[in-house]
Amino acid sequence: MLTDFDGTLSPIVDDPEQARPLPGAADTLARLARRYRTVAVISGRPVAYLIDRLGPPAGVSLVGLYGLEKGGPDAVIVLPEAGRWRQCVDQVAAAAETEVPPGVYVERKGLTVGLHVRRAPEQAAWVDAWADEQARRTGLVVHHGKMALELVPPVDSDKGRVVTELADGLRAVCYLGDDLGDLPAFDALTRLAATGLATLAVAVRSSESPAALLAQADVIVDGPEGALAFLQQLG
Repeated sequence: MLTDFDGTLSPIVDDPEQARPLPGAADTLARLARRYRTVAVISGRPVAYLIDRLGPPAGVSLVGLYGLEKGGPDAVIVLPEAGRWRQCVDQVAAAAETEVPPGVYVERKGLTVGLHVRRAPEQAAWVDAWADEQARRTGLVVHHGKMALELVPPVDSDKGRVVTELADGLRAVCYLGDDLGDLPAFDALTRLAATGLATLAVAVRSSESPAALLAQADVIVDGPEGALAFLQQLG
């Protein structure tokens, strides 16, 4: 049982720092972990953020920054090839904090930096152009999401790779997600199904849901409330 965080366990809010899981989400994950061999939250957020918001629930693995970070027993484990980009990301984040227009939220994530335009949608084109220029200058890669984009290290890591790794040795895998960053996870489920694994792709629908995600889903639920109700039925 694998799930995204923002927009899946937590409602989307204007200020990303104010995001909180729905009441009962952490307890539901803990119950699932007692029933299923592998339960994980796979998020674009840092692991430290997930720990702060979720507890974390006993038996639940936390994977942050699209696989660049993983929660370990005593510390957060960072992909070595990603860690080398930390200074570059810090420099881009500092530039963003002084250069982006008012209303654009700069989210420092350590190994990545997010630029959110939910409170200033009229600045989306400016932010796209600025991020593209930073990517050309530094070698970072631009990832797009709902009313946001992110500059990330050019490392072969995404939710699809994480899903594939976590599925090793399992007979069935379910993944819940709501955004463009979840498409690689759905793609991974398609590849795993071709090998004989039972898979279930669950799209969490909202007014901003990517059409491609909905088209690839086996099941569609409405919002984080629908996602939580789905998980509660399985736990």
